[in-house]
Amino acid sequence: MDHLLSGMHQFRTQVFEEEREFYEKLAHGQSPSALFISCSDSRIDPNLILQAGPGELFALRNAGNIVPPYGASNGGEAATIEYAVSALGVRDIVVCGHSQCGAIKAMLDPASTDQLPLVRSWLGHAEATRRIVTENYTELSGDALLTVAIQEHVLIQLENIQTHPAVAVKLQRGELSLHAWVYHLETGDILSYASDSETFEPLRLQSQTEKAKARRTPGSVRKKKSSRK
Repeated sequence: MDHLLSGMHQFRTQVFEEEREFYEKLAHGQSPSALFISCSDSRIDPNLILQAGPGELFALRNAGNIVPPYGASNGGEAATIEYAVSALGVRDIVVCGHSQCGAIKAMLDPASTDQLPLVRSWLGHAEATRRIVTENYTELSGDALLTVAIQEHVLIQLENIQTHPAVAVKLQRGELSLHAWVYHLETGDILSYASDSETFEPLRLQSQTEKAKARRTPGSVRKKKSSRK
């Protein structure tokens, strides 16, 4: 705990003081451009990965970057999504999984959560991922199976988020874009789902036109299961 308290003191006396005007401005409101949904894993820092400053990302983090379908959970996920889209007017939603995800490993091995009843209950929201992976990728095992599970899981969360009314309205108006990403802890690379090739490809800067083309069509993401990278 001491190093955390030391960091807090350094922020207050150095970083905050040097940028006092900026932080005082933030106190009057926020206008983030994106909702970033990621895992609670301590190795994932969205602001660091994207080099985003305070006020740029509205974050939703939980074990396994899970987005339950609308009405399926009493947690805060639905409220966070609704607020980001309807109140803050974010233009982009990113669901970002990551390599070596402990939640996905546990999902693939239900026995590992025998002594963790709340974790097992939460991972029940990822049952669609487990069924798709175990039934459609029987030829895979080990790291290859985990990699595919992480990717499929992110795509399923994008399907789930479209069941939320606030999201559905903005998508229909063309005022919102959805993005499926996977961050690799080992390399720092981010792979992004490309709807035209139906594969995860290295993320690159995209124009607004390319962003519009990249909006997913529900149900199209698992046509080429052998093409996952």
